Amino acid sequence: MPVAHRPRITRLRVSLSQRRVEAFQGDRLLKSYPVAVGKSGWETPTGTFTVRQQFRDPDWQNPFTGEVIAAGDPDNPLGDRWIGFWTDGKNWSGFHGTPNRRSVGMAASHGCLRMFNEDIRELFDGVSPATVVEVRR
Repeated sequence: MPVAHRPRITRLRVSLSQRRVEAFQGDRLLKSYPVAVGKSGWETPTGTFTVRQQFRDPDWQNPFTGEVIAAGDPDNPLGDRWIGFWTDGKNWSGFHGTPNRRSVGMAASHGCLRMFNEDIRELFDGVSPATVVEVRR
């Protein structure tokens, strides 16, 4: 049986105030998802970026202690997908899953955009390094 073709996402538009990301193919809105955004002091970077990294089952390293939580661990704060779009050369910001479903829709992260695991999986399969990411207040 053939696999259903998913439309390629060409642009992601994030509204930090609405705590949503919209996925577009050209000018056509494909889908909108809720996200958690950066909390006070850890704001999500704004601007226009492109997808720079995509990982399935990422490990997570605590930026303060260096402790690593392995892929597949139910406590891994990244869930099972990572889409990175911004870095200052040391720290990264991107979309990822979360084991903390209640945080989605809140200002709760260290600058990343947390998503429900089922949503990040869908988004992950539609983006590529050519996908533009627009983050606006």
